[in-house]
Amino acid sequence: MKNILVTGGNGQLATCLKEVSEEQGDLNFLFVSSKQLDITDYNAVNDFFKKNDISYCINCAAYTAVDKAETDIEAATKVNVVGARNLSKVCSLFNTILIHISTDFVFDGEKTSLYSEEDKETPICVYGQTKLKGEIAIAESWEKHIIIRTSWLYSEYGNNFLKTMLRLGSERDKLGVVVDQIGTPTYAVDLAKVIVTFIHKESIDFGIFHFSNEGVASWYDFAKSIFDISKTKVELAPIKSEAYPTPAKRPSFSVMDKSKIKNELDITIPYWRDSVAMCLSKF
Repeated sequence: MKNILVTGGNGQLATCLKEVSEEQGDLNFLFVSSKQLDITDYNAVNDFFKKNDISYCINCAAYTAVDKAETDIEAATKVNVVGARNLSKVCSLFNTILIHISTDFVFDGEKTSLYSEEDKETPICVYGQTKLKGEIAIAESWEKHIIIRTSWLYSEYGNNFLKTMLRLGSERDKLGVVVDQIGTPTYAVDLAKVIVTFIHKESIDFGIFHFSNEGVASWYDFAKSIFDISKTKVELAPIKSEAYPTPAKRPSFSVMDKSKIKNELDITIPYWRDSVAMCLSKF
């Protein structure tokens, strides 16, 4: 039986992996929180690997407070860069395959066509910069890595846009949501299933892969679908980003090309609105 280490064990993606892992009798998942394993401490990571025979390490641990990262650069760097490097270096010592979750925020959003894995990364905020540095640190440390860039992650767990909209929709009669940032919502359960598919694959082409649900949406579109499907009555208005200023700049367009991962795993990816409906059916 393969032992699968999952860092960031209390986060929404790890929680979705717990849900998916219940169907994986041939895999033994070890979920660890930052209190149980501090990935920014190299010796702690090394000791954990010495005590456990780890076949795959799924790094779901990340500093994801995008706006806070603008002033909390040291903390974001520690988790997103140093932590990623530590895991990669230790994985190389124990011949463990590393699956690392990254982000569409490595791009600046200036492109008007789909972003491929070969496109130049030019992040425009600290969060994106630290995630890119983490990717580079992994690539420099260990060849057996899979980096999955994803976008607009949500689920029934943790804090995310979908849950925030449901809360605001119950509290307010009117709501304005940004319409000029374009990307793709991603259901964390769909991403969790893809991660498990990688683990089951006989042979893997290592490197970077893009994964989100299919389709294109603005945050306004995403919010409207949440309210429509959940039958939440709220007056929704589209607003421009400049009307809702944030400390961190966000890419205005970050829709990713998923051809590579679809070909690698021979999968069909659900349309984003269908996955929103699937998630909301669990509330």
